[in-house]
Amino acid sequence: MKVVPALLALTLMVTPLALRAESEAAKKLSKNQEKYDADKDGKLSDEEKAAAKEGAKAKAKETREANLKKYDANGDGKLDAEETARKKADEQAAHDTAKAERDARKAAKEAEKK
Repeated sequence: MKVVPALLALTLMVTPLALRAESEAAKKLSKNQEKYDADKDGKLSDEEKAAAKEGAKAKAKETREANLKKYDANGDGKLDAEETARKKADEQAAHDTAKAERDARKAAKEAEKK
């Protein structure tokens, strides 16, 4: 009889740990993170994280250079207020277009259901 409370207490302690381990195992890498998961174990090691960080830095540099090439009208190597405003307007237009496309697809799906 004295064993039952001890087993119950042990069960109550182990169950949350098992559930937490399950939820951590269920976490999936994003598509971007999957590119850096060299050993395909579903987790990023320290080396893989470092590679992902370097990849992000390279992508940011590439984006900055592309923005300068596209928007730096006066060629001074930086975006002034007018150039930045033009860049933001283009980004907003692209965002609005993508949202309109998503909304149109959603409306089409809803129309198919009816």
